[in-house]
Amino acid sequence: MGKKSKRREQARQRLSQGGAPSASASRSMAADDSSSISSGSLHGSSRSPFSHPPSNSPEKSALKRVYEDHYKLLLFIPVILLLLALAQIGYQMATTGDFIYKGVSLKGGITMTVTSLPAGADAVDVENALSSQFPEQDIGVRVLTTGGGVSGMIIETDLPSASQMNEFRDQFVEAVESLLDLKRSSYSVEVVGSSLGENFFSQTIKSLYIAFLFMGMVVFLYFGQGGKQKTASVVLSILAALFLFTGKSIIFALLSYAIGIGLLVMYFLNSIPSIAVILAAFSDVVMTIAVVNLLGVRISTAGIAAFLMLIGYSVDTDILLSTRVLKRKEGSVMDGVYSAIKPGVLMSLTTIIAVAIGLVFSKSEVLSQIMLIVLIGLFADILNTWIQNVSILRWFLEVQEKKKMRDPKLSS
Repeated sequence: MGKKSKRREQARQRLSQGGAPSASASRSMAADDSSSISSGSLHGSSRSPFSHPPSNSPEKSALKRVYEDHYKLLLFIPVILLLLALAQIGYQMATTGDFIYKGVSLKGGITMTVTSLPAGADAVDVENALSSQFPEQDIGVRVLTTGGGVSGMIIETDLPSASQMNEFRDQFVEAVESLLDLKRSSYSVEVVGSSLGENFFSQTIKSLYIAFLFMGMVVFLYFGQGGKQKTASVVLSILAALFLFTGKSIIFALLSYAIGIGLLVMYFLNSIPSIAVILAAFSDVVMTIAVVNLLGVRISTAGIAAFLMLIGYSVDTDILLSTRVLKRKEGSVMDGVYSAIKPGVLMSLTTIIAVAIGLVFSKSEVLSQIMLIVLIGLFADILNTWIQNVSILRWFLEVQEKKKMRDPKLSS
C-alpha cells in the first residue's frame, strides 16, 4: 500500500471514530481524489469522432436523438420519395410519350397571352369551348395572377402540321377573339414551329446532361483521391461534351452517354462523397420534375433554365456539408454536420423567401415558372442534403473507421 493510500485510510478511521479530519488530511484526500479522477479521464474516457451523447441523455431532444441515432432509417425517406418520383415520370412517359408536359416553346404551337380579360372570364370554360371547336388539338388555358388576383390568361395549342400553320393560326386567334370579345391591343401571339420546338427540347436536355457531367467532375476534383483518376475525370468529361454537341451521328451521342456511365462508376469506386453530392442534385431535379408534372405545368425553355439553376443551388449546400464533415480537424462527425446546418439552412430559407415573393408578385409567365421550379427544388434540396447526404456521409465514414480498426496500416 502506498503512502497516499495509507494517509487516506488513516483519515477515514479518524472520521469514523468521531474526530474531524485535520486540514492536512482533508487536503490529502482531495488531492488524491482529484488525481484519480484526472487519471481516469485521461485513460478511460477517450471519445471516438463518431461518438455523441447517449440516446437517453437529457441534453438531447427526441428529434435530435432520432436524427443522430437512426440515420440509416431516415435514409429511407428520401430514397422512397425518389423512387416515387421516378415512378411518376415513368407513368408520364407511358401515357404521354414525354417525361414532362412540354410547353409551346419546346414542342411548337401557338401561345396567346391575354392581358385584358372581360369580367367573368373563366379558364375552364374557355378551355372547354376551344377544345370542342378544335377537338384534334391539345389546348391548355392558364390564368395569370398578380398579388393574388387574376391579371390575364395564357392560351396554348399545338399545331396540326407545318403546312397548315398560318391558316390554323388565323382560325385559332379569331376563335379566341370571338369567345372573349377581345381587341387586338389586349393580347399578343407567339408561334413556334414544331421542328424548332423539338430542336429546342433536344438542346436543353443535352445542356442538363452536360451540366451534371461537369458538376460531377468539379466535385470529384475536390473530394476525390488519386491524381490519375482526377486527370481522367477531366479528360473524359470534356470528350463526352464534345461528342454530344459536335457529333453528327447517334454513335457519338451513345459514346458520350457511355462515358458518363463510366465516370459514375469511377466516382463510386474512388469517392463516395462525390457520388453523394451528385445523387443529391439528381434527386432534387427528379423530385421537382415529378411535382411539376403533378401540378400540370407545361415546361418551356425558361423552365429548363430553372432546372439548371436548381443544380447550382443543390451543389452549394452539398459541398458546404461535405467540406465541413470531411475537412474538419477536430470534433465529431455530427459536430461537422451541425456546423454546416446553420449556414446551409439559412441560405436555403433566404432564397425560398425571395423566390416566393417573386412568384406571388411576378406578372411574367416565364418568371413565374422559373420561380415555381426553383421553389419546389429548394424544398427538395433541404430533404436530400440534410437527410440523404448526411446519412450517406456518416455511413461512409463509419465504414472507413471500421476498416482502419481492422487494418491499422490504412490510418497511416
